Amino acid sequence: QVQLVESGGGLVQAGGSLKLTCAASGPTGSKWLMGWFRQAPGKEREFVARLLGNVGRTYYADSVKGRFTISTDNAKNTVYLQMNSLKPEDTAVYYCAADAHFTTTPRYWGQGTQVTVSS
Repeated sequence: QVQLVESGGGLVQAGGSLKLTCAASGPTGSKWLMGWFRQAPGKEREFVARLLGNVGRTYYADSVKGRFTISTDNAKNTVYLQMNSLKPEDTAVYYCAADAHFTTTPRYWGQGTQVTVSS
């Protein structure tokens, strides 16, 4: 069974940086889709970034493009989200997600990690 465990969230001032980590276990692989989503209080969960392992391409929401970077360490079965120039509107619970193929609704989700950006 696939399990995803996020870490690295916390409180940071606007303009600061955080790096989220998602450790994957179970039958995943380097060709899998790995992604990050977030949900702010009172809002729908939204897409942040994804990496298509089978083609090595990355995609970002317009709101984070140029500030966030998704990457993987296949040897460690881990995906990262480097977040720079953080803004108060980035405050949310961030979730790691994965699937064996491209989809906008991944099957596997982590428990989430809170990111709070103070102004």
